[in-house]
Amino acid sequence: MKVTLLTVTYNSEKYLEECINSVIAQTYANIEHIIIDAVSTDGTLEIIHRYNNHITQWISEKDNGMYDAINKGMALATGTIIGILNSDDKLASADVIEEIVRCFDDNEVDAVYGDLVYVEQIKTQNIIRYWKGVSYKRFRFNYGWMPAHPTFYVRSNLIIELGGYEPHYFTAADYEFMARYLYRFRINARYLPKLIVKMRAGGQSNKTIAIRLRANRRDYLAMKKNKIPFPFVVSILKPIIKLHQYHYNLFRKVKK
Repeated sequence: MKVTLLTVTYNSEKYLEECINSVIAQTYANIEHIIIDAVSTDGTLEIIHRYNNHITQWISEKDNGMYDAINKGMALATGTIIGILNSDDKLASADVIEEIVRCFDDNEVDAVYGDLVYVEQIKTQNIIRYWKGVSYKRFRFNYGWMPAHPTFYVRSNLIIELGGYEPHYFTAADYEFMARYLYRFRINARYLPKLIVKMRAGGQSNKTIAIRLRANRRDYLAMKKNKIPFPFVVSILKPIIKLHQYHYNLFRKVKK
């Protein structure tokens, strides 16, 4: 079973090599790594050329943002399973893809997701936030739950059937994608209790209150589109129910 990993880049020279090496280190051999670059002007393309033997395919051209670029990558993908690996993230251990494939094989599921940690940008051993998954229950979307998107792997045939990302949702495009698949169309998903991704902190959607409010508005529109009940209330609950993810770092600081 081939797994396609899609990595979107734009001036990503700082951490891209670490990202690529985390894919190279995987114990599972049948991996297709596709990189979609938005005409980087730093050393990103030099890194891609350096690892050309380990990258199945790459393109460098202008796009309309991250999710448009992911859609381009999905169109190029030939794997049975597709996942996203951000250019400044890395797979948490060498057996991640092997375990994900085993989960698909053992359970004949449509999608698999797992755990994620937000880490400091330089000292990636320092955890800021732990996104611990839970078993999939469709009703959890009714109070703002979602899987950790960078851990979400889905069968490629479903993308042909249900569509790719809708970039006009901007930072909520990943939520809309998963709500559409898991809630609206009720695909069969399975939680894999394993750390899948180490993600560097510093996302765009939470930098200021204004940005957070704009993100909440897009969450609301995505919920409304996918027929989640009481979308206004749920859009407020969505960031609130994530607060417990910070307890790991809080307890660590208290113990010091």
